[in-house]
Amino acid sequence: MAAATPSPTPPNSLKKIVAASLIGTTIEWYDFFLYGSAAALVFNKLFFPESDPLVGTLLSFLTYAVGFAARPLGALVFGHYGDRLGRKKLLVLSLLLMGGATFAIGLLPTHATIGSAAPVLLTVLRLVQGFALGGEWGGAVLLVSEHGDAKRRGFWASWPQTGAPAGQLLATGVLSALTALLSDAAFVSWGWRVPFLLSGVLVVVGLWIRLSVDESPVFKAALAAAEERKAVAGQVEKMPLVAVLKHHWRDVLIAMGARMAENISYYVITAFILVYATTQVGLSKQTALNAVLIASAVHFAVIPLWGALSDRLGRRPVYLIGAVGVGAWMFPFFALIDRGTFGSLLLAVTVGLVFHGAMYAPQAAFFSEMFATRMRYSGASIGAQFSSVAAGAPAPLIATALLNDYGDSTPIALYVIAAALLTVVAIGCARETRDRDLGEIEERTPADSRVRADV
Repeated sequence: MAAATPSPTPPNSLKKIVAASLIGTTIEWYDFFLYGSAAALVFNKLFFPESDPLVGTLLSFLTYAVGFAARPLGALVFGHYGDRLGRKKLLVLSLLLMGGATFAIGLLPTHATIGSAAPVLLTVLRLVQGFALGGEWGGAVLLVSEHGDAKRRGFWASWPQTGAPAGQLLATGVLSALTALLSDAAFVSWGWRVPFLLSGVLVVVGLWIRLSVDESPVFKAALAAAEERKAVAGQVEKMPLVAVLKHHWRDVLIAMGARMAENISYYVITAFILVYATTQVGLSKQTALNAVLIASAVHFAVIPLWGALSDRLGRRPVYLIGAVGVGAWMFPFFALIDRGTFGSLLLAVTVGLVFHGAMYAPQAAFFSEMFATRMRYSGASIGAQFSSVAAGAPAPLIATALLNDYGDSTPIALYVIAAALLTVVAIGCARETRDRDLGEIEERTPADSRVRADV
């Protein structure tokens, strides 16, 4: 039984959907990146004060990595219910969880006040952040992808992706302003709490916007067709996770491989670089934060451009430009930072994020187009978030450990290059998805990988 493909959402309504997804993802990434920046700058002193500075930073980044460990669970839970109940409901829940955890971190007593309970509570709240973000990304990009049409899907779906640099920009901007206005003692004492507490205000704004948008028309059509089939033929759908592993396991592996270079390079460029620039090169915190701040603004601007280019050239060619580019840039990247000037640091980070944008921009449409409607939230989320455990989670930790062991950037550059090679292989195994109709369902069987059926 074929389900009619819904008509594309009118431009004005689509812009509203894009705005809702972008603002929501910006808030969620603000919360997540704020933790990463604080881990690099102050958490080693506040929650792990008995360790020497670099070991304290390693322990701080370890709690940072814990948030990634919770992402796959979030992907499974949010993906399952997002495919059963709809994208919008789960996006509201993810925003509440993320914002609540971030606000609570701003109220958290430090090691000096409650001892070892402080890092334990910090870790628990970090787990909640990771769980929420594991469900956020898939729903946000699907809500936009499923409202638009195939011709400009890469462009429109890339806008929720700009929530990452926008969140980074906002988090780094707030921290940069505070470090400029406050003394080091005041910032460590109470100033670091301010950006975490601001999350409460941002969540209220985000909820108001998200509650005003409509559910995905593609999802509603698929749900109606599934209910009709159940009523007429008694056919019961498989659990989304089971369906993904049966029909889309190859796509899940491709998505995981595609994420390796994108995820690892991003956290090396934006989180670890705060450690490297301050401890290895001797630049000030303010200088490092300002470089990331300006580079994040450029990153925000180029993502929609790369997304639009993916509509013309295809998802795979643009993604490959990013993977090859970020791998080739790693040695010049560290060489520029080692010069010890603001200009060279800014150039290194900006070019790195431009190449990262070539991977990140088409990713939303690319992953959405890989999976069937009634398993798309699960498939896209699992592919994206399970890889983050091996990619983004340990990236700052591994980079810091390599710096501690070797005292040199060469092993770190080789680490990112290896991830880039893995991503190139994964994209090479993928099929181009640019013109795929999201209203159609593709279920692969051993007999015919091109069999198509509609929900």
